[in-house]
Amino acid sequence: MRKCARIISVLVLGLVFAATAEAQQLRIGYVDMKKVLDNAPQVLAGRARLDQEFRARNDAIELDEVRANALEARLAQGDVSADGRVQLERDLREMRRNITRRKEDLRDELSFRRTEEVQSLEEQINVAVQEIAERNGYDLIVSSPVIYANPDLDITDMILEQLEVEFAADQLELGTP
Repeated sequence: MRKCARIISVLVLGLVFAATAEAQQLRIGYVDMKKVLDNAPQVLAGRARLDQEFRARNDAIELDEVRANALEARLAQGDVSADGRVQLERDLREMRRNITRRKEDLRDELSFRRTEEVQSLEEQINVAVQEIAERNGYDLIVSSPVIYANPDLDITDMILEQLEVEFAADQLELGTP
């Protein structure tokens, strides 16, 4: 008899917990961070700033590549004396090494600066996600990478809209169109 009462108590308790869990459904959202980082106006503006910042160095490297190609073409013509050919080959090797080194330096510095830009925006993105979550009654927001998220849970566009509003407000404050 005691055993039967215990089983009934456990069943009733289980039903109470199930009903409580059912009444308290979690609202979950998903944010595709790659899409945010590819499309947020703050990120796009940062890329434009970096492009402007590094353009002169990139153009100088490209100009040196044109010069190196011209040296190669001159060598290929074969109208250079033996001594001149040795000097041109030496100059060309040095120029190619210099170009390669400068490209690597530029790539490393650009990568570092991009990382800095993204890190500086992480807080702003997190605040936007929190605002959307609170405003729309979300209990949990997960971000990519995830193995799978139902597209119905995707709130990425809402986040992007929030970031666009914030970007526009920042531009108005700065007096930039």
